Amino acid sequence: MLRSLAVVLSALLIPAGVAPKAAPAEHAELSYTPDGKMNFPENYREWIYLTSGLGMSYSASAGAHPMFDNVFVNPTAYKAFLATGTWPDKTVLVLEVRNSETRASIDQHGHSQSEVMGVEVHVRDEKLPGKWGFFEFDNHAPTKITPRSADCYSCHEAHAAVDTTFVQFYPTLIGLAKQKKTLSPVYLKEMLGAAGGSRKP
Repeated sequence: MLRSLAVVLSALLIPAGVAPKAAPAEHAELSYTPDGKMNFPENYREWIYLTSGLGMSYSASAGAHPMFDNVFVNPTAYKAFLATGTWPDKTVLVLEVRNSETRASIDQHGHSQSEVMGVEVHVRDEKLPGKWGFFEFDNHAPTKITPRSADCYSCHEAHAAVDTTFVQFYPTLIGLAKQKKTLSPVYLKEMLGAAGGSRKP
């Protein structure tokens, strides 16, 4: 009886014509505009952090000023990878490129991160050509998919440890991929070549 009375009183306290506020909707991990551009993943820094690299380059010559690369993945995809060792549909891997500083504040020897220089996104989507796509963001505006003729596609297909992703640089996941036996043939061949064919990864 008392509980029913409390419900009635609560209803009377709400002004007529005013609906109760709904809980805020969560940010979509992957979404597109009607014309097929990818929306910027605004909350990617709340996702799962995978790794950071400093001054990484796929060419023999290194740049004079090293940059930081931070990699994040959407939580849904991360949970699936932990279970299977592979990336599911709607995987979103975010590469955040930041400038580096030396002698910042009290630091005397190392490098620390500063402003964001760019954001690149690698998406697994069954609707995309080849099921994987790259998107480069200069700002937070929606962006078109990087054309399939770009070098990033062929490089990932030729060297990626799992599917077309560089899991070899993700220290918390590479061991799991080995355990699940999901390492790609091209990566296994590359590893054997680097070890002179005498060691299995």
